[in-house]
Amino acid sequence: MKGYIYTMFAGADPGAGWEMTDPIFDSPPTLGACMPQIRRAVEINDHIFTISGRTSGFKQYLVGGFQVQEKINAMIARDRFPQYRQRLLEDGSIAGNIIVDEKGKQNKFDYHEGNFEKRIENYIIGKNPLILKKEKEIEAARGKETMDILREVFKKRGGKIPFDVIGRWRKLDERQIELLNSWLREIKRG
Repeated sequence: MKGYIYTMFAGADPGAGWEMTDPIFDSPPTLGACMPQIRRAVEINDHIFTISGRTSGFKQYLVGGFQVQEKINAMIARDRFPQYRQRLLEDGSIAGNIIVDEKGKQNKFDYHEGNFEKRIENYIIGKNPLILKKEKEIEAARGKETMDILREVFKKRGGKIPFDVIGRWRKLDERQIELLNSWLREIKRG
């Protein structure tokens, strides 16, 4: 068993009022268009963890993680999860993470560039999500707490932000996965 941890794009911070329109932690959790290198590398029962993106005035935090239940093609996902098809919301934002239209072509809302054929493979359906949603959980996880667990997991000193420890993304072994899951459960227990 292995896993991966990655940082969302700048401004993507659910605890700072950013609306998570990508159903990463919906029911079921999914990963569909972003991070194709991680989606390609994971196997059933591996884990994926997400850190909030850099947001002015807020310290980043470990948002949560889930275990991989299934990997499918985006066309199959389109049929199984119509609620996750990318669409334009009334406020002008885009929701959903299934980037194919009814003909299997790139839909008009997909903002990712290049490698479309590779990005529609390995749509991830997750299980056993652990996500920090409550304000007290998020505040406990912000800053020092997240940095402390990242330093412990990767046995690295220093670093002021998650990027200093993991870069954009990093692979995890079984011990590291258990440390992160234990930490998330502890934060949730309060």
